Amino acid sequence: MKIASKTSQNLKLPADDGFTVSLGNVYADIGARDSEAMLVKAQLCAKIQTALDRRALNQRDAAKLIGIAQAKLSNMLRGDFRGISESKMLQCLVRLGHEITIIVKAPRRDSAVGCLAVV
Repeated sequence: MKIASKTSQNLKLPADDGFTVSLGNVYADIGARDSEAMLVKAQLCAKIQTALDRRALNQRDAAKLIGIAQAKLSNMLRGDFRGISESKMLQCLVRLGHEITIIVKAPRRDSAVGCLAVV
């Protein structure tokens, strides 16, 4: 499945100080082939971390609650989430009390490719 968004345009603007300005997706900036999927996972992971912080759960208790191994949770929270699907991350959020609503909108006339966003 191809995931696209406005950040996948790979446009980089030179900054005055010699740095390259990002358009918001560090994975695209470094040339990752699945940059949009990685950005979605990073955003979901941030939501999971926030939920764990609010509940003041340690990783061991959190892993039991959300149904994954503690080592896998630890890896995910450190940004190593390639082996965890978006679906599993959504399931983790549900187990942490979040309500997930997926809305599929009609395609825009001006775009052949849609976008996927975590808000």
